[in-house]
Formats: sequence, structure tokens, C-alpha cells
Amino acid sequence: MSQVLIVEPSSPSRAALKRLLEEYGHAVTEAGSINEARNHDLESFALILADLRMPAGLGTDLVPIAGGVPVVIMAHHASLRAAVDAMKLGAAEFIPRPFDHDELLLTLQRVQKTQRIARQNAVLKSDLSREYPVGGMIGSSRAMHTLFSRIAKVAPTESTVLILGESGTGKELVARALHDQSRRSDAPMISLNCAAIPESLIESELFGHEKGAFTGAQTTRRGLIEAADGGSLFLDEIGELPMEAQARLLRVLQEGEIRRLGAIETRRVNVRLIAATHRDLQALVRRNEFRADLYYRLNVVTLSLPPLRDRGEDIIELANQLLERASQRLHKTNLTFAPTAIDAMRQYHWPGNVRELENAIERAVILCDGSEITVDLLAIGPGLDRPPQPEEAVAVPAASPEPEATDNSESLEEYFIRFVLEHQDDMTETEIAQRLGISRKSLWERRQRLGIPRRRTGSRGPRRDQPQV
Repeated sequence: MSQVLIVEPSSPSRAALKRLLEEYGHAVTEAGSINEARNHDLESFALILADLRMPAGLGTDLVPIAGGVPVVIMAHHASLRAAVDAMKLGAAEFIPRPFDHDELLLTLQRVQKTQRIARQNAVLKSDLSREYPVGGMIGSSRAMHTLFSRIAKVAPTESTVLILGESGTGKELVARALHDQSRRSDAPMISLNCAAIPESLIESELFGHEKGAFTGAQTTRRGLIEAADGGSLFLDEIGELPMEAQARLLRVLQEGEIRRLGAIETRRVNVRLIAATHRDLQALVRRNEFRADLYYRLNVVTLSLPPLRDRGEDIIELANQLLERASQRLHKTNLTFAPTAIDAMRQYHWPGNVRELENAIERAVILCDGSEITVDLLAIGPGLDRPPQPEEAVAVPAASPEPEATDNSESLEEYFIRFVLEHQDDMTETEIAQRLGISRKSLWERRQRLGIPRRRTGSRGPRRDQPQV
């Protein structure tokens, strides 16, 4: 049974509505005017049913004082303009009179159902906010509370944000939180990992191209920046963005304009840029590997993510949440961590941060035959600070560019370094990766780990796979 307030100046109409609603189980209170309605505690009702034309006012005058209680407006000789105006003022529904009784009852049921769902969603959102303060991120350490506070301050602004942190710390989660808490949350957030796209394609991916702009451009294609118009663009590993693309991106930030490859005219775009990197952009600027003017445009607000090893008891809090998720996903129940496993997780360095922790727990859940996750199942401990990567072994190319004599004592890592250094001036990153039998992203990751960043001297001739604009 729900409490309904009928606000209707006509006594016969009011009585007829009351009989109808009481017949279907509603508890009805009556009011003949806006002033009379004000004498009641409006927030105690589940719904208010009011006529549009009232003595000394309109039924829509109840909307701002109803405290969120849905107000359904009835009107004689209703027009489309009157309905639109009522909805703009916050009415939950607008019903022209005379109306069918069934129509009225269905309308009231629909409004109450919508209100009930909205309340449930609000409760769920509140619960999630308490459990996961920002964008699903978990953490009670001081460093994470500082991060949450800064996200809350920065998100509602239009400022460009630069997110710094090691690989696996959750930079994309921070970007998503910034977008979700911004005024652009109803618009799309488009993400791109700059390290995962070949240099020859990244400008086309970002800015789009016209038909015939280069070999293989058989149709016109809009880029990711256009797709993010009105929303947010997240560029992960922006330190890997080629210099040509950096110049184009700078124009987007300065002028709010883009030009597709092969196009003559520019297009206006309204995009908020969120960038992330684990590299030292200032050092790249000093080595002329990153544009200084673009760096200053990016470095408006900087958010630094702490590595997992510096987050104290967050490690165990995260581990328990990840164990629960993995258990549900893999249909296993009642799994717990052995005390020795908890100690090992606290002491381990976690070079791969949260991503490594998640992978270790998922692996342990898959392999676990009992009810306890042990250290052996986690496969962490002394000497394992750099766990094997999916493509750890470098494959010797089936056909190298020229015969190479190799020393049988040379390790795979030494071979990788020698091969890259010998061929990086006359081969593209894609070609080097293909020769080594690995992905371009894996090539980039190993370059970072082994301290052999890609050269950007500009002395090399045009790449064979570079689109000609």
C-alpha cells in the first residue's frame, strides 16, 4: 500500500479519484489547493497527483517543495506545450484529462516503479562509494586517500591531467574515475595505448583519414579524437607517441582543431585530454625525444600513483578482494590465504604492481585443489621479483636480414640487445618485432627494461609502411 496525495480543486473529481485509488489499495490524502497541500509533510507520500490549474498557483509549484517525491500533473484541454513545460519543471508524468482509469493506474504504477529503482540505485551507489571510494579502486593507505582527494578536486574541472606511475598501478582506473566524476560523464571516454599501435598507423588512429589519403585508405575514417568529441580522450604511455603525432596533438590542445590525414579543412573538437606514462617526460624533453611545448600543455595537473610495494596493508585488502572476484569467476568457494602466503605478499616487491597481484591470485585459484592458497601456488618469493612474462623467450628470427654469426654462449637477452642495436636505424619497430617473433608492445616493454629506448634522431629515411599524405 502506498501513500498518495491528491491535490485537486474540484471536490467531485477529488472524491472520484480517491475512490478509484483506494479501490486499488492506495492510502489517499486530499488537498483542495497548493496552500492546503503545504500543510502536509509532502516527503511522507509515495506520490503526489495534482491538477495543473490550481487556485493561486499551478500544480507544478509542488515539484520544488516535494523533496524528491514524484509529482504527476493532470490537465484539462492539455496541449503539447503545456506537457513539455510541466516536464521541464520536473513533473514525473503529464496526463491529459479526461483520462481512462486504467491509463491513470498504469501511469502511477510506472512512476512508482521508476522511483523505486532510482532509490535502489542510489543506495547501491552509496554502498559502492563506501567500499570503493573512487572508480572501483581499493585502498586505505594514506597515499591512496591523498590520490582519491585529488581526483575529487580535479575531476569536475576541464584541466588536462597527466597520470604518472609504474606499469600495473592502475592508471586507466584513475582516468576512468576522472571521466566518471566530470561533467562529461554522459559522453564517451576513448582510450588508446600509444605503445601498442605501430608508428605508421597511430596518426590515422588518432586523427582519422580521408579516402585515398595513403595506400590502403579505401574509405574515409574518423579518428579517436573525433570519436571522443564532447567527452574524454585517454592516451596511455604518451611518452611513446611519435614526434609527428605530438605536433598534431599540440594543435588539438591549443586550437581545439584537428585535420584528418589527406584533408584540407579542419574540424572543431571539444575533448578533455587525460594522459599517462611510466616514463620521465622531462628527461625525454632534455633528450629531444618529446616536445617541450606539448609537455607543458600536458603538465597542468599531475597525479602520481604509488607502487603497490609502498601501500602497506592495501596489499592484503586488495588480495582479499581479488581472491573473492577470481573465486566467483572460476566457480570456487571458501578459498582463503594461508598465513605464510599473507606474509609472503607483504614482503614481496611486486614489480608488476596490482596487475601482477591479480594474475598471481588468478593462477593460484585455478591451481588450488583445497581451500587454502599457499605460497607455492602464488609463485612469489625471493628471487622472483621479475616473474616470467608471457613472451619471455625471444625467438630467433627464421630469416634474418643478413647472415649473422652468433656465439653459442650468447644469452637470449644479449642476442636481443645486439639485434635491436644493429637494426634499429634501418628497420621500423614493427619489422624488428616481426624478426624477433614477438609483438611490438613486447618489444617496447623489453626496451624499457633493458635500457635501450627507441632512437628518434630523425636521420633515418622514410619508413616503408608510412602513409604518404
